[in-house]
Amino acid sequence: MRVDSSKQTRRPGERPLRMRSSAELAVEFERALKAGDGVAGAHCIHERWMRGEFAAHIEASLDLLWKRAAATIPEWLPMRYVSWLPTVYDVTAKFSAKEGGRSNIYLILLDYSDRRGDDHGVYVGMSRYSPAQRFDQHKAGIRAAGSVLKRGIEVLAGPTLHLQHIRRGEAARIEIDLAGALADAGVRVEGGH
Repeated sequence: MRVDSSKQTRRPGERPLRMRSSAELAVEFERALKAGDGVAGAHCIHERWMRGEFAAHIEASLDLLWKRAAATIPEWLPMRYVSWLPTVYDVTAKFSAKEGGRSNIYLILLDYSDRRGDDHGVYVGMSRYSPAQRFDQHKAGIRAAGSVLKRGIEVLAGPTLHLQHIRRGEAARIEIDLAGALADAGVRVEGGH
C-alpha cells in the first residue's frame, strides 16, 4: 500500500534534493533501499527523473524501489516511466489557486501504446473527490470519460498536489487552462472541459 501524499511534508514539485550531486543521490537512494524507505527513495528517483536521466535507469530504480519499499512509496510517484513528466511539473507549477475549497484538479495517465507517437497521454479533470477516488469512479464507469475508462493507467498525483482543496470556480478555470497549456507543451491531452 502506498503512503498517502497528504501526510508527506515534502512535495515532489519542491524538489527537495535539487542541490544534491548525482553521486549524493545515488548514495541516498541506496540508503533508502536498505532502510525500506519509499519516501526517500521516491524523492531520489524523482530528482533524477526531473534532471532527464536515461529512461532505463529510472525504470530500473522504480523496479528496485517497488521490490524493497512498496509499502512506503508515496502515491505521487508514478509506477512507470513517462518521458514528459518533467514538462508536466513545469507546466502545472505555473498554476495556483487563491482560495481554499472542496475541488481538486487531477491528472490521469493514459495508455496510447496502440497508436503512433508517444505511448502516453494525460486526462485533465476536476472533482470534489480525491484524485484516487475519481480515478476509481472513472474505471468503474461512474460519470466516466471514455478515454479514462479505456486507457486510464494511474493517477499522476505529484504535479497537482498544490491544486487540491481549491474553490470550484478556480478549479474550473484551472482545469481548462491547464489542459490547454499541457497540449501546447506537446503532451497528448484529453478532458479539460
